[in-house]
Amino acid sequence: MTYSALLLRISAIYALIGTYIGSHMAGAGAGSYALRPIHAHILLVGWLSLFAFSAYYKMYEVPKQSKLAFLHVWTAIIGSVGLTLGMYFYNLNPLNLPEVFTTVFYIVGGSTLLLSFALFVLLTFKYSK
Repeated sequence: MTYSALLLRISAIYALIGTYIGSHMAGAGAGSYALRPIHAHILLVGWLSLFAFSAYYKMYEVPKQSKLAFLHVWTAIIGSVGLTLGMYFYNLNPLNLPEVFTTVFYIVGGSTLLLSFALFVLLTFKYSK
């Protein structure tokens, strides 16, 4: 599977989850906005960013064997899952996990995603001629 297709499929899953959460908040009535930041990040980081990365890999010739591309794609996927899931655990803690775990999970997810964006900048300078 190409990087473009992989990122596109995962972004579609994020779109479905994000819109489901949004429709749930809208239908639940007043005071049901506890998931608002998670909903926003799922749509922006998960759907929009991964979709944009997918489009980049479709429009530009990035060698599949590129270590930079491999690192970018997997840090984007792992970071987007880590950030959004970490945010959910940190803000709502539905499993009653230790605070130290939820905080570290959230930070590691966000840091991995940040690394992904830094790698994307390098990709654009290397392959976008």
